[in-house]
Amino acid sequence: MERWKACSGTDVLSDTIPEEDIPLDPLPLDAWHRANGARMVSFAGYDMPIQYSGDTISHGGGIVAEHHWTRESASLFDVSHMGQLGVSGDGAGEALEALLPGGIASLKEGRMRYSMLLNEDGGILDDLMVTNAGAQFGLVVNGACKWDDIAHLREHLPDEITLTHYNENALLALQGPKAADVLTALVPEAGELTFMTARYADWGGVPLWIARAGYTGEDGFEIAVPGEHAQQLAEALTADDRVEPAGLGARDSLRLEAGLPLYGHDMTDATDPVSADLTFALTKKRRETGRWMGHEKVMAVLDAGPEQKRVGLLIDGRMPAREGAEVFAGDTKVGTVTSGGFSPTLSRPIAMAYVDAAYTAEGTALECAVRNKRLPAAVSPMPFVPHRYFRGS
Repeated sequence: MERWKACSGTDVLSDTIPEEDIPLDPLPLDAWHRANGARMVSFAGYDMPIQYSGDTISHGGGIVAEHHWTRESASLFDVSHMGQLGVSGDGAGEALEALLPGGIASLKEGRMRYSMLLNEDGGILDDLMVTNAGAQFGLVVNGACKWDDIAHLREHLPDEITLTHYNENALLALQGPKAADVLTALVPEAGELTFMTARYADWGGVPLWIARAGYTGEDGFEIAVPGEHAQQLAEALTADDRVEPAGLGARDSLRLEAGLPLYGHDMTDATDPVSADLTFALTKKRRETGRWMGHEKVMAVLDAGPEQKRVGLLIDGRMPAREGAEVFAGDTKVGTVTSGGFSPTLSRPIAMAYVDAAYTAEGTALECAVRNKRLPAAVSPMPFVPHRYFRGS
C-alpha cells in the first residue's frame, strides 16, 4: 500500500513513515491548558495536562482534588491525542469483523461497542470503541498506538473500504454525575443518549459528535468537535460552576478505581483477551462462527483456561504497589502488578496484576514486593468503585 485512503482528514501520510518522523502539531487546546494553570507532560507524542492549579480552579487543583471533583460534580478532560477514525464503504461492518472479535455489522445506528484489534496470535494490538455512525463506523483508538493501528487497518481492510483519520478534530470528555445537566443545557439532544449510544448534534452551527461514554466509571460524554472550535466549547463548558478541568493524573486514578485496563500497561500485544479478563468483548455468536484474526488462538486459551489472569488487588497499609511490583504467594512469585496507586475514594492502595490462575479466587491472600517489603494484599473483584453509567430510567 502506498498510502491509506481518506475522504477527509489526513490523506498524505505514507504508512511506511516511522512514528518518530511523523510531525505532530500541538493539540488544539494546548494554549488553553497552559492559561488555566496546567502542568504539562509528554504523553503519546503530545504535551498533555497532568493536573491543574491556579486562581481559576475553584477546588485549588491537583490530582486528588480533580479526582474527587469528578466523582462529585463534573470534570473536563482533553483526550484529543486519541485517534478518531472512520471506516466506510459497502461491507465496512463485515470488513471490520475480520479484525475485531465483536459483533460490528449488527450494531444498530448510534450504538457503540468496546472491542480490540488482535494479531494472528490473539495478542491485543489495541483496545478501542466502535460506533455505527450511519454513513460509517467510527473508531476511537489509543493515542500511543494510533499510527500502528492505522497501518494495521490499511494493510488488512479491503481496497474498496475507505479509512478516514479525523486528525483535525478535538475530543473532550465531560465526566461526572453532573455532566448530563451541564451538557444538555448547551446541547439538549445530548439528553436523549444513554450509556454506549452516540449521535450527531448541532451547537450554534458547530457540528458535534457526542457519545455517552468515558473511561472514569462515572456518567459522562465524549465530544468530538472541530479543532478550531475546541476552545470555544471548553470555555462554554467550564463557564458552568459545576465543571473544572482535569488532567491525566485524575483520569488514571479514576480508571484504576473503575477497574478499566490501560493499553500498554494492563494489556499488550503479548496479552490475549481471556487473560486480560475481557471475554465480555468476545461476542458469543462470533466465538462460534470465528473468521476473525486470532480466533483460533484465543479460543484455545478460552477452552483450556489462561495461565495467568488480570485481577484486582486490595493492599493493606498506605504504601501503593506500582507497575512492575512482583506478587508472591509465600516464597513463590505468582504474578506482576501492571497498574497501581493510592485510591482517593477508598483511601487505600489498589492495583491490577496478572497472577497465576490458581491464585485468582476472590479473597486469595498474596503479597506485593515494594521497597524490600512485602505488602499484604488480597484478590478483589473489580471495579473497586461501582460504575455509575446512565443506562436509562
